[in-house]
Amino acid sequence: MRVNTHPKDSSLLEAIQKGDNIAFNILFHRYYQLLCNYGNRFVDLEDAEEIVQDSLLWVWENREVLIINVSLSSFLFTMVYRKALNRIEHNQITQRVLTQFHEDIQEVLHDVDFYQIQELMNKIDEAVAALPDAYREAFIMHRFQHMNYKKIAETLGVSYQTVAYRIQQALKLLRLELKDFLLLLLLFYYSK
Repeated sequence: MRVNTHPKDSSLLEAIQKGDNIAFNILFHRYYQLLCNYGNRFVDLEDAEEIVQDSLLWVWENREVLIINVSLSSFLFTMVYRKALNRIEHNQITQRVLTQFHEDIQEVLHDVDFYQIQELMNKIDEAVAALPDAYREAFIMHRFQHMNYKKIAETLGVSYQTVAYRIQQALKLLRLELKDFLLLLLLFYYSK
């Protein structure tokens, strides 16, 4: 008996809904690049890859309650399209808020003492140095070396989710450690 190595989407979906990891891997490899290319029409490639990964992960996490009334491919492409539009809208709102904040903060910056800025830089260095090794390594790669989560995961030999968790935890710890300097940190950051 010959095994079907190219199952139909409906068969894949049925197997995924039963928790079949192999079926999910087939689905992932079948659609990942197509969906990334499609998403890249609306957002940059890094955002498109993140959107596709989130979308496929959502399918897996919601497999037991997932009801699809259209073809699986239509469902996936529509999901990526909507998430891309949401990302565009989010980026536009963020940019407007940052622009307004930057304009508002320029007036306040005249009062900032450069000694305070040096003290802030020292506190940031101390807070980053105090992070647990795994958190610090992921945080530095992302924030200072401008690596995306996928590249960090490949470099460290861990999963994408592990990198996201480490950076999230690092940010929580830094917020706690630097809470007394938050206003000064915002003033300094947005004055660049």
